[in-house]
Formats: sequence, C-alpha cells, structure tokens
Amino acid sequence: MLYTVEHAKKNGVELHYLNTRDLEDADSVLMELSNGEGYDDVFVMAPVKALIEQADAILAKDGCLNFFAGPERTDFTASLNFYNVHYASTHIVGTSGGNTDDLRESLKLMEQGLINPAGMVTHIGGLSSVPQTVIDLPKIPGGKKMIYTHLDFPLTALEDFAEKGKKYPLFAKLDELVKKHNGLWNAEAEAYLMEHCTMRIED
Repeated sequence: MLYTVEHAKKNGVELHYLNTRDLEDADSVLMELSNGEGYDDVFVMAPVKALIEQADAILAKDGCLNFFAGPERTDFTASLNFYNVHYASTHIVGTSGGNTDDLRESLKLMEQGLINPAGMVTHIGGLSSVPQTVIDLPKIPGGKKMIYTHLDFPLTALEDFAEKGKKYPLFAKLDELVKKHNGLWNAEAEAYLMEHCTMRIED
C-alpha cells in the first residue's frame, strides 16, 4: 500500500480503501462513507460506462466528475443525471496531460514536499531493457519505468524484488529499502543500486 491510512491521518485526511467488486450496492456504501453528502470530486480512471455512471451517482452538490481516462471509441457514451446537473450544479470535466504552468506547479509542490513523485515509479531497469520494454509497454501493468542508462539489467517491478532477491542479494537489499520507505522507490535504494550494481554498460 503506497499511502497508508495512518499517513493520511497525519495530514488531516480520512482515507478509505474500498474494493467494490463484491458489494451488491456499492453506491450506497460509498455514500455512507461520505455521511450521505456525496463527493466534491470523483476521478474516473478507466473508460468504463458503469464507472462513469457510478461516479455521477455519488457526486455531492456542485460536485465535479473528472474523466481522466481517454476512450479509444469515438462513439463512447454514458448516462448522466441531468436533474442533478440543473438542481445540484454537478458538472464534468475531461483531463488529459498538462501545460507548462502545470509542470511548474508540480515542481513547486515537489519542492515543498506536498506531493511525492516516487509513488508513480513501479519498475526499474537498465539501458538494455529499453527496447523490449517499449515493445511490451501496453502489456506491462503499473506506472512509470525508471531506466538507469549506465546499468545493464532487466526491467524489474518493485513488487518482484523479494522473489528476485532469493537469487540476487542486490534485489534482496533493494526490497528491504523499498519496504522501509512504504513501498516506494527512493533515494536510499537508488544510491545502493548505483554503488552495488555490477551489471554495467560497457563503454
């Protein structure tokens, strides 16, 4: 778990992780968590009709549905409650990429320690792993792939460090350092990799 309930509480946030797969009435459970008020912002991260309609159903007054996932089909549609659009001022926006000002703001937030980009890194690899990684990218789950251009080792998921560590002590130590930092790739693990990885690109 990248962000724990305890970590969120320290920052004044009440965090819940909820798997709705086996819930008969997920909308009611989600509304109950918000004390029946609904949510100011709901992000839809996959272009699925049912998800969009569920997001619409749990919006609070003046709530915003942010459709972050780009659909491939040009005729992709979903139903929205236009009674709530009119009387509860619910609305929808689409988010795709960012501009230069967004990048500047992101860097500023990172400098202030308000956001941690390490949460996006799910794999690391050496330069030799790049060609196959590019080919397989649509099939590789997770987030960003961190490539070390002077090292030579296969693309490896952070969650696979423990298993790989049974054969390679380097990955056993990296697994220890990642777990120490709440499951995130971090400067301490990177420094250890730089110093102890013997698989290097030849000049």
